[in-house]
Amino acid sequence: MHPLFPRTTQLAQDWIAQVLRHGDVAIDATLGNGNDALFLARCVGPSGKVHGFDVQAAALVASSALFQANQISENNYTWHLLSHGAMQDVVAPPVRAVMFNLGYLPGEDHDVITQSTETLRALDAACSLIEPGGIITIVCYPGHEGGDSETAEVLAWADKQGAVWHVVVYEKRATLRKAPILIAMQKKGADT
Repeated sequence: MHPLFPRTTQLAQDWIAQVLRHGDVAIDATLGNGNDALFLARCVGPSGKVHGFDVQAAALVASSALFQANQISENNYTWHLLSHGAMQDVVAPPVRAVMFNLGYLPGEDHDVITQSTETLRALDAACSLIEPGGIITIVCYPGHEGGDSETAEVLAWADKQGAVWHVVVYEKRATLRKAPILIAMQKKGADT
């Protein structure tokens, strides 16, 4: 059972699970250790495809090991040693879901973080790839150096997307440390 107020990463997965279908294409824009990518792979099933992006080779290695341990076929995923800002250059539409988990790669160099300029470029790319009814989730971490400004810029960007997207923000307040913030966006269409 999930707590009444779940972690942002769990809530992002819960919302995506309601939208993503077997056979769909999904993107993990910030691959990290591969946990979101594995979740996406289970959602799209053996007939779907997951693309993962990261600028650190360690992320691709860790994610490959996770997928092999979970017996996910190499036909169902492709890793890109590229910035998430390049997703539009290598993935063709339509895409049903894109997950962003900003910040740094746990267990690696915390000085290597997502940068707002590249993240905003990636968000624009994700918007162009997503089909109507599709979803983008963005978990922002204002609690680390550089995270405050990136979070503020992503929130400002999201506030301007209402013409084409349903946009929600989930944020725990009154916490001892700055809590992660989840922004979720579903592309408007005939049925949304």
